[in-house]
This record gives sequence, structure tokens and C-alpha cells, in this order.
Amino acid sequence: MPFITTADGTEIFYKDWGPRDAQVIHFHHGWPLSSDDWDAQMMFFLEQGYRVVAHDRRGHGRSSQSADGHDMDSYVADVVALTDALDHRQAIHVGHSTGGGEVARYVAQANPGRVAKAVLVSAVAPIMVQTPANPDGVPIAVFDDVRHQTATDRAQFFWDFTLPFFGYNRDGAEVKEGVRRNWWRQGMMGSILAHVRGIKAFSETDFTDDLKAIRVPTLVMHGEDDQVVPFPTTGKLSAELVEGATLKSYPGLPHGMPTTHADRINADLLAFIRG
Repeated sequence: MPFITTADGTEIFYKDWGPRDAQVIHFHHGWPLSSDDWDAQMMFFLEQGYRVVAHDRRGHGRSSQSADGHDMDSYVADVVALTDALDHRQAIHVGHSTGGGEVARYVAQANPGRVAKAVLVSAVAPIMVQTPANPDGVPIAVFDDVRHQTATDRAQFFWDFTLPFFGYNRDGAEVKEGVRRNWWRQGMMGSILAHVRGIKAFSETDFTDDLKAIRVPTLVMHGEDDQVVPFPTTGKLSAELVEGATLKSYPGLPHGMPTTHADRINADLLAFIRG
């Protein structure tokens, strides 16, 4: 399996499929998952002729279970190491949830020529937690509870979490047990330490300055019925902070819409990438 080794010795697993001379679409996954969460997008864009890349964040999936570096700056440093190793040029970066925050910070800091476009899907930016400057954010007590349940009853908590993640707790929802099991499988592959410490990274990191610094075409996609990352205080605000960003919101769609509504999301992604 392909890996790169970072400066601190962490091994980062990645997938790299498609023609070497095709434009790269690099996918960044959410917490507590892996690059497998992008299966529907990886296969679709591979068939469209793109080179598709995705990696497992440190401590997640098949990457090594490092004791340290479970913060957004370290996550982005790992992305820099990988994109440098693969020599990305004019790549399109697509991030879901925590991966959306990772994309925002990476793109804001990327060297000229590395990035062509950015897509933030159900992203945690600009900041999730409630603060004096973000009074409508999610109270810290909610994240403290996520921390506690992940640390003490991870397997059951992850299984239960799939319901709001995919909107399967809504009346009339078509619940797919295979989707739930695949989410749980990905989560349980990773390090409990990385998952617990990563909660601070996705909930308390402030991406406001990163969003303001982005200077490439950017698409913000967010479900209006997102029960994990509330749209009014994240996606809606992100689109206002990124200069010239395009906002595409989806009434009734859940946090996990790239899986539950893959055909719709893929079509909109393709239109933006080709546009």
C-alpha cells in the first residue's frame, strides 16, 4: 500500500488512481473516518477521466496511530508533505466536515500553482464551538460529551452516531444498514487517541482568517438539515467569508450527503470543476 512518511515519522496512507497527466482531485475525509468515505466520489471522477487522490488522516484508517499531532496545523502539514511528494499542480481540493476545515487552511497557505479550486462540503469552518465572537455556535458541553463517549464507549457511540450523520433518524428516511456498518468500520479502524484529541481540532479551530485568505474559485456545499455541523453557523458563513465563493445549500439533506445523495452531489461537483 502507498504511504509517505512525515517529518515526525508518521506514515500517511493514500490512494492515487487515474492517469498521471490528468487533473488531480484530492479528497479530504471527515472525523472519525478514512479515505474510504469518498468511495462514491472517487469512482465517479475516475470514470470522468480525473486523477483522484485521497489520504487517511494521521491516526485514522490505515495511517499510523501517532501519539501526537492531532491538531489542524499538523493535519495540514501532512497534506503539504503528501501534495509535495505527489507534486500536485493545479489540483482541486474537496473536503468534507473536518476535511473541509483542512482544505480551507491548506488552500489558504498553499504555494502558488498547487491549487486550482476548492470545495467545502458540510465543512466545520469557520468555527463550530460557541464563543463570545460566535454566540450561535455549538456549546462546548456538546463536544465534551462527544469526547467522553468516544473515550469510554466508542463502539456504541459511533454506531448510534450514524443515525443523525446520515439523517436516518428523520421520519420516512430509507435506512441502509450497510452504509451504517461501513461508517462504523471506518471509525473503528482508527486510533481512539486520535479520535478523542481530534475533537478539539474540528470543533475549536477558527478558520475565519483562512477563509478570508482563499483566492481560488470555491464552492461551499451544505445540507440544510445537517444535524452534525449546523448550516446557518458554518456553511452559510463560510460562503460569505471566501471572496467570490459559490454557495449551494440543499434543503432536507443530512451531513453525510456525499453518501446518501451521491448522484446529486457528484453532478454538482462536476459542474463546478468543469465550469
